[in-house]
Amino acid sequence: MKRILLPTDFSDNSFEAIRYALQVFKEIECTFFLLHTYTPPVYQTEYLIGSSGQIGLGDVMRETSQTQLEQLQSRLEKEYKNPNHTFVVHTAFNTLLGEVTDTIEKENIDLVIMGTKGATGATEILFGTNTVHVIKKAKCPVIAVPPKFEYEAPKEILFPTDFEIEYKKEKLEVLLTIAEKYQSRINIMHVRTGLDLTNTQKKNKKELEELLDNRSLFHDIPDNTITDAVNEFQLKQRVNLLVMVQNKHTFLERLFIEPVIKKIGFHITVPFMVIPQV
Repeated sequence: MKRILLPTDFSDNSFEAIRYALQVFKEIECTFFLLHTYTPPVYQTEYLIGSSGQIGLGDVMRETSQTQLEQLQSRLEKEYKNPNHTFVVHTAFNTLLGEVTDTIEKENIDLVIMGTKGATGATEILFGTNTVHVIKKAKCPVIAVPPKFEYEAPKEILFPTDFEIEYKKEKLEVLLTIAEKYQSRINIMHVRTGLDLTNTQKKNKKELEELLDNRSLFHDIPDNTITDAVNEFQLKQRVNLLVMVQNKHTFLERLFIEPVIKKIGFHITVPFMVIPQV
């Protein structure tokens, strides 16, 4: 059974992400944790010390959050009647990042699925701050679902990698589950830097090939930026899911540690899975 965390702010984008989760895992036994966090709109010292103007505000917000979660659960159970799926609702006075991190640990979560939350341009995903922070800190894979994504079964998966890390089965478990269920082809894309693969890279490549069990197709791309390589690949072949491992030495990590960057320059409108390295 998969244990999947679904953060929601009750927006259309977050509902689309939840809908994607229910569709991708429709034939798999899952417990879905519907999570909403709240903080007072004016989070000041007088709230903590219980000033007269703030008394009861937390209780009202908690009750509102709980009610909205229960309504969301009822809607999902009605619209997506599925004996494989059960729901748990959870509301918390906390930051989203703090509660997601705690819940992953306490509930042994396998996967987080959430909306990108940020604005969307014609060709690019813009990640909201919360999404970036969750991707950086989560100890399990995270799938970010772009707004207005029309569901497609993840049959063609693009997996850019530099073969610089060891690939462990437990870290790829969610990806392997999806690939097995949908008989997916995993397109492993390596962008050449002008140098031959090192012995370590060759070893890691072989490990990855064995883990993916003949589901993979390897693409060796001439020297290019990873962003351009991903974008050009999609012009030639339809991709339903983009997957990356958050290697601290790769493009993905450098991108996310830039505090002013919220935009992913991939010209992509499909879900994006990020797998933690550790």
